[in-house]
Amino acid sequence: MSSLSHNVTSMSTHGTWPTPITSALVVRTAARLEEVVVDGEDVWWSESRPDEDGRSVLVRRSGEGTVTDVLPAPWNARTRVHEYGGAAWTVAEGVVWFTNWSDQRLYRLDPGASSPVAVTSEPALPSGVRRADLRVTPEAVLAVRETHAASGAAADVVNEIVRVRPDGGEEVLVTGPDFVSDPSLAPDGATLAWLQWDHPHMPWDAAQLVVRTPDGMETVVAGGPGESVVQPIWSSDGTLWFLCDRTDVWSLYRWAPGGAAELVLDVGSDIGGPQWRFGSSRFALLDDGRVALAYGRDGADRLAVLSPGGDLRELELPHASFSYLRAPGTRVVCAAGGPAAERVVLSVDVDSGVADVLRPARELGLDPAWFSTPEFVTFPTPDDGTGIDAAHAVVYPPTNPEATGPNGGLPPLVVMVHGGPTSSHDRVLNLEIQYFTSRGFCVAHVDYRGSTGYGRRYRDALQGRWGVVDLDDVVACARHLADAGRVDPARMAIRGGSAGGYTVLAALSMRPGVFTAGASHFGVADLGALATETHKFESRYLDGLVAPWPEGADVYAERSPITHVDTLDTPLAVFQGEEDAVVPPSQAEAIVAALRDRGVPHAYLLFPGEQHGFRKAENIRAALDGELSFYAQVWGFDLPADEGIPPIEVVTS
Repeated sequence: MSSLSHNVTSMSTHGTWPTPITSALVVRTAARLEEVVVDGEDVWWSESRPDEDGRSVLVRRSGEGTVTDVLPAPWNARTRVHEYGGAAWTVAEGVVWFTNWSDQRLYRLDPGASSPVAVTSEPALPSGVRRADLRVTPEAVLAVRETHAASGAAADVVNEIVRVRPDGGEEVLVTGPDFVSDPSLAPDGATLAWLQWDHPHMPWDAAQLVVRTPDGMETVVAGGPGESVVQPIWSSDGTLWFLCDRTDVWSLYRWAPGGAAELVLDVGSDIGGPQWRFGSSRFALLDDGRVALAYGRDGADRLAVLSPGGDLRELELPHASFSYLRAPGTRVVCAAGGPAAERVVLSVDVDSGVADVLRPARELGLDPAWFSTPEFVTFPTPDDGTGIDAAHAVVYPPTNPEATGPNGGLPPLVVMVHGGPTSSHDRVLNLEIQYFTSRGFCVAHVDYRGSTGYGRRYRDALQGRWGVVDLDDVVACARHLADAGRVDPARMAIRGGSAGGYTVLAALSMRPGVFTAGASHFGVADLGALATETHKFESRYLDGLVAPWPEGADVYAERSPITHVDTLDTPLAVFQGEEDAVVPPSQAEAIVAALRDRGVPHAYLLFPGEQHGFRKAENIRAALDGELSFYAQVWGFDLPADEGIPPIEVVTS
């Protein structure tokens, strides 16, 4: 429980409410749960720990319940494939295989061994050869291998599926497509399935599912132009299950050799999600033929079980997000979280519905009364030629059991914009959101048209319209809340990271007069520069979102915030990682230079050693407290003196 008493309620300006949810609490013993794997009776997971500079640590929970950190420092199970990584490790019969962050080599750790042993040779170039999507087979490990050339050019990067032998030898199994993922052997040990896609498509645009039999015959099972496939899984009887958006939403299909893909279940909303990282899993096959799956509805996930006869039964669980589903026996083991609980490792008996927490959330010492309860809101937005005239948001009202605003006072609004832009808001307890709501802010996390979770038609509404539709939707959300009398229209801010940072910069420069403050975390200022500088995975992403490059250079210029700095007069805070390969620091520095030249109040923090997204505790704190300090200076309210938040430097020249 919080040490603050609930007996006294103070009346004070929104934004100044005293709260135990400080930046120190946000990072204290924090660990972001990343992946879950089941190996026999043991459950393994990886977690990124800010207090260890964001190191990805492997943790094992034995069948007896003993929890052990498996990889001591400095080992870091994290891969740079696609820059976003994922599936950097796996385990079978107690043997761990993982990609180590510092050198990107593949290592093996046997049970009882004191230290991992390198399997692959040291690459000629630092991080020049990377591996991800690891899958153990009886005689080797399947992996996606990404090879970088001395040129450093995205066009020279080669992605392949390889078989890695225990002695480090590698055999190329699939080469040629621009991208590959999800290598998986059928029960016969010889038939191979995988996903592939080519520029300019992203995997959620047009990924194909391919099967190759031992005689070399290849079959495209599903996918292609206008159709995306994710998460292929072989069942024990040789049937291939997968998710495909042929029906508009990512639905469940199966395929048997010699037949055609068969639709098994369409729940009217997405089961799958965009493949930003390797290793995602939104359904799992139980031993008795049933299927466990997660799908979204009204901004929150449901976990359900599908019987062979087609009956679908939702499990009654107090969670709103499920990922990394595994199915040992009649259990589902997964990562799960909800509005009042950070992510945990959960084991659910699908027959009784009884759930056991295998890896609990950290102990925050807070009464749930401190947590804002999210509301799913649909609001009208301009059609813009998309055929869709409404968008969605999850709204978190100001919440503090010991403070209230002055009579007639309205709270400031922070509109949060997710990255991607092909992504969505995850309704798991996020202390960064509660950091603001417990101080008296209203927070609205917008799933603008183009977000995932609402079907392909909604997702494709952003095609060719990034920098138009997303701007209209964040503005419409802010005005919807202001018109409803829920927030102060004179104190509305917008914040976001990566692609969300682009929407921040674009909204302030191309929809001026709505927001009175903004915060860009590693946001995009120059779309043309991004198209030529970014990594291979996203190097043609903007062909669909904006226009083909370089033929559409004029559209890139028209949509780039750096082109519209003459209208950028809103105070802005900018936060950037010095080693970001996705959105390089040059993007932040260009917009900061423009703000300086125009004399617009701004702040700029550059974090050495950080990549795309901040993983170190001290930098997470500096960015969060710095953003609050910036709003306080722009809107003229005081920071809580007992927190000792250092004022961020705001400059005008």
